[in-house]
Amino acid sequence: MRTLKTGFLLTLLTLLLVFGGEALAGRQGMTFGLIIAVAMNGIAYFFSDRIALASSGARPVSREEAPRLYVVMERLAAKGNLPMPKLYVIPQAAPNAFATGRNPSHASVAVTEGLLELMNDDELEGVIAHELSHVRNYDILTTSIAATLAGAVSWIARLGFYFGGYGGDRNRRGGGLEALLMLIVAPLAALLIQLGISRQREYAADAAGARLVGHPYGLISALEKLGEYNKRIPMTNVSPATSSLYIVRPLSTGQVFKGLFSTHPPLPDRIEALRRMTVTR
Repeated sequence: MRTLKTGFLLTLLTLLLVFGGEALAGRQGMTFGLIIAVAMNGIAYFFSDRIALASSGARPVSREEAPRLYVVMERLAAKGNLPMPKLYVIPQAAPNAFATGRNPSHASVAVTEGLLELMNDDELEGVIAHELSHVRNYDILTTSIAATLAGAVSWIARLGFYFGGYGGDRNRRGGGLEALLMLIVAPLAALLIQLGISRQREYAADAAGARLVGHPYGLISALEKLGEYNKRIPMTNVSPATSSLYIVRPLSTGQVFKGLFSTHPPLPDRIEALRRMTVTR
């Protein structure tokens, strides 16, 4: 299923760029869109993790710098029979974390400085177990590619101003209107790419993380704390294209329609699902 989703995303990007290029600049634009699609597919598959880490400002962290993080990660990775991921720290005060990479052997986990400061040992364990579950379920490939493609589509949409106003066949009717439509449709397509894959995977990773630890209590407490602190300390300089990677979506104060367009399920729903696990255990 993860392979099918990945293939779907790459195919969707190809079709969007090819037909979008044709709409904006005729046959020449269609050819250019195909070339860009092939290049972006390769970049998305092999380098989406590096792009996500770089865009977040994450830096590699050593065992000496974050001994508690290494101890928790090594214990849970061994328990889950997973390779040890590369560890990164993001210089942000708001607590948050994400995993990325194309498979468990090429996985990375990044946590914010705020997460390490605000979480106790049980809560940190719950967050790390959640992220390792994404690694084990191969969510990291699909989500990392989706984030990369969403960013690429949004960026390419901006080129519509050039192709619609100055490039392509000036004699084609409706060129300006088509360019305007692409500027609207492409970012919406980028959003749909993320909405289509993100919500259910969080429930699955929550449940798998709780089973990996042996109980859901640490993750429940961590999600409650993550929700509270991310309202009080919004993250800065987070690309909308990569926000779906995080364990909770980085929020900014006063955000409108956050529930409608959120790439994550509501935190109360996730917490309630975990609490039901305590009843059925």
